[in-house]
Amino acid sequence: MLNLDQYTCLGEALRDALDRWPNETCLIEADRDREKTRLTYSDFKEVALPLARALEDAGFNSGDRAAIIMTNQSKWLISAYAVFYRGGVLVPLDYKLTAAEHLQLLAHSKAKFLIVEYYLWRAITQSPEFKNNKLTKVLVTEAPLGADLAGAYRWEDFRRKGDPAFVSRGRADVACIVYSSGTGGRPKGCVLTHDNYLEQCKALTAWYPFWPGVRYLSILPTNHAIDFMVGFIGPFVCGACVVHLRTLRPEFVRDAFVRYKITYVALVPMILKNLERGLRAKFDELSAGKRFLLYRMIALNKSLTRAHPKVGLSRKLLSGVHQGFGGELLAMFTGGAFVEPSTLQFFYDLGIPVANGYGLTEAGTSLTLNDLKPFRADTVGKPLPGVELRILNPDSDGIGEVAVHGKTVMSHYLDDPELTAQTIVDGWLVTGDLGRFDGNGHLQLFGRKKNMIVTEGGKNIYPEDIENAFDGLPVKECCIFAANYLWPAKSLGREMLVLLLRLEQNQEFTEALKQEIIARNRRLPDFKRIGGYLMCGKDFPRTASMKIKRIELADDVRKVLGRAAVVEL
Repeated sequence: MLNLDQYTCLGEALRDALDRWPNETCLIEADRDREKTRLTYSDFKEVALPLARALEDAGFNSGDRAAIIMTNQSKWLISAYAVFYRGGVLVPLDYKLTAAEHLQLLAHSKAKFLIVEYYLWRAITQSPEFKNNKLTKVLVTEAPLGADLAGAYRWEDFRRKGDPAFVSRGRADVACIVYSSGTGGRPKGCVLTHDNYLEQCKALTAWYPFWPGVRYLSILPTNHAIDFMVGFIGPFVCGACVVHLRTLRPEFVRDAFVRYKITYVALVPMILKNLERGLRAKFDELSAGKRFLLYRMIALNKSLTRAHPKVGLSRKLLSGVHQGFGGELLAMFTGGAFVEPSTLQFFYDLGIPVANGYGLTEAGTSLTLNDLKPFRADTVGKPLPGVELRILNPDSDGIGEVAVHGKTVMSHYLDDPELTAQTIVDGWLVTGDLGRFDGNGHLQLFGRKKNMIVTEGGKNIYPEDIENAFDGLPVKECCIFAANYLWPAKSLGREMLVLLLRLEQNQEFTEALKQEIIARNRRLPDFKRIGGYLMCGKDFPRTASMKIKRIELADDVRKVLGRAAVVEL
């Protein structure tokens, strides 16, 4: 890989990567079972530089801000590179937001340029707030010929001949303004520098290196902090290849593993859990003899890889499983929400380690990661090189608020000095997450400080911790709330924890399901037990990393249901 210490900005590092590995494939874009685009680093350069020249001619200068709103595709990375080449500041926005939310963030970020997918641009132009936009230029991808673009330009036609001027930036200069995936109401734009990204990339690749021939499957949105780093910057500065899928249908994701011999992939916990369910269902379909042999091989692999992974051995013992993932998968990465330890252990026992990590937008991508030396299913790993963590005001169990110091911590929140001062105190980023260190330096998380419930007896309860006990229930999704939070009590009364359930379509709540809930509840300590359950009529609102938007969900429940709707156990 490139020596990132010698670079001052992302544009410089990416420019050298395109020249260093001209004949290596850097990007593949597939839609269902059809490959749409395959680019070498040389091809990528030939497509991106005319766009950079057109930006230059349009008056896009050093420090100007350009937003991107697109699903995963090659044009996302090409556009980002052109922006960095011209010394610009990238504003990656979540394509799943509403048009009104897009316009709010475009205004807040003061983006001059916008690069957007056609169907998203149509929605934006139809929003009542569109008339107030301050955009200078808009480039629309995949717009039909002759379509009314409301003054925008077709991305495919926005090209100029000639060599664009490369604009270098300093390490302390702003690289990106990133809005946290849970943004709602008051925008929180995290201002991240070139130094933040270069140091983050250096830390991650120290533990999980990329190299020419590695293929990373991009499933998470590229605007997400994780995929922006490990699905763009990391692979490119190492000469590796990114595979983009234009669909997330499970059958095509499974096919991509095999067709493209994937080496690494990052998944949100929900997708990881679905993969586990799918594999367990396939195992159950085997004949008794084959299933017995499979579980003997899994047990043998587990005993031989207890200390650390042995990929070659695991592929021999469990060749059928590994071939189902393409035969070259080294590891999967996950984070962003709680992952049940049994799920992580399940994959490790198959010889497919999942590196569980912890991070937040305000600190780049990751703060901790499991380095598999040894594998630990019950933690989010150890601090990455250059990351310093401490636990603030630990209680008798050692649990307190996690604070972080290091070169990956953001500069500030955009135009919000008050919130910045509350979040970064004496150089330490106060995360709002509760955790503790075990005796081996691994971090264990217990949930968000704002979600913590204190009982009348002085016990601290973490909803995310209790949800673990109900993980795997045969329902679509579930989460825990305090009844007094859902319906604020006007007087002191009995505390009650409520299990909110969302059933699958056409699923009925059966007596068997009720008994399963009761059985799991009994295994919890008294102060953690739920007092009842409640049915939710629609899917839980989630962030891009699939974390539940608890405040929004509570508001939805409060509007529709009263406390009397709780069925007590």
